[in-house]
Amino acid sequence: IRLKFLNDTEEVAMARPEDTVGVLKSKYFPGQESQMKLIYRGQLLQDQARTLRSLRITDNCVIHCHRSRGDTAAAPALPDPVPTAPGLPLGGGTLMVPTVMVVLALGWYFRINYRQLFTAPATASLIGVTVLVTFLAFGLY
Repeated sequence: IRLKFLNDTEEVAMARPEDTVGVLKSKYFPGQESQMKLIYRGQLLQDQARTLRSLRITDNCVIHCHRSRGDTAAAPALPDPVPTAPGLPLGGGTLMVPTVMVVLALGWYFRINYRQLFTAPATASLIGVTVLVTFLAFGLY
């Protein structure tokens, strides 16, 4: 098996088909097993108990090796300072489109109910801004 690293260097690893991913890591990266990420055919080899045969790794296959900077398993988990709802990152950027849509809706409300305050150029401008914001909203989402 060829172990290929990020700096384009390669190392030949001698392994048997019944060897597991964990055995391969401990054999060629002693003391760094938790830091090493092995990637084969675009998939991260996370299950340490899987054999090379079950992963269809045969002679002359290339396994890409990436060493993470720190040991994530040994690092203490710090509590989040502010609990957040998953999948709902609220910030200025995420609220910008709904805010602009509300302002446009108010513009159209006043245009329809107070027609006498809007001249033809003001109505044309409102139409233009509405079209522009609509294209931007569809482009973003």
